[in-house]
Amino acid sequence: MSESSRQLLSIGVFFIAILVAILLYAAGLIDWLLIAPVVLLVFGVWMLALSAIRSSKPLRYERGGFGTAALGLCLIAVGGAWFIFAFTASILYAAAVILIVLAALAIATALRRK
Repeated sequence: MSESSRQLLSIGVFFIAILVAILLYAAGLIDWLLIAPVVLLVFGVWMLALSAIRSSKPLRYERGGFGTAALGLCLIAVGGAWFIFAFTASILYAAAVILIVLAALAIATALRRK
């Protein structure tokens, strides 16, 4: 799969993430303020899937699968922390989610073998 195909696929998944958030809002499951974190969560999951695709067939001069997975985890952490803050109104729980993901990324980077 070429890089332009992956970019076009990512744009399509981004639109699907927006659609999922709008449908959840229309069904009354989330407030309109939670549309952005839902988009971040869904797109973060896509970035993890994209990292698996990139690691299986890496292209030259392209970001590797590990960097893409790290970006996906960061998107999921920010979206999840936003969700937790919206429901609990506690910034401590939201900060804990982000710190756990950052700690896991630091450990994974340190243990990563080249």
